[in-house]
Amino acid sequence: MKLPFPWVALGVGLLIVLLLMLTGALQPETARSLPLLTHLIVAEFGFFLTAIGAGMAVRDMLSGGRMASLLIAAAGCGLLAAGFLWLGVQLWPVDGI
Repeated sequence: MKLPFPWVALGVGLLIVLLLMLTGALQPETARSLPLLTHLIVAEFGFFLTAIGAGMAVRDMLSGGRMASLLIAAAGCGLLAAGFLWLGVQLWPVDGI
């Protein structure tokens, strides 16, 4: 059975969120278990992965795919993409500007 990409993107995106939460992405810099640049790269990867998943789900819905299943995947990927974008902005250091 071939799993549609939006569902794969949603699952991997949830795993990335779990990874970022467990490594302390939103904690003060002294409490993080990964370097800041690593958190930024992982959040960026998660954003692109879930944004592409949401786009593909919308494209498949417009071409007449299974509506309910794709709508759930598109909504989940869209929410995760927005969350990764917000996390990347929160992680970005402001003292360098």
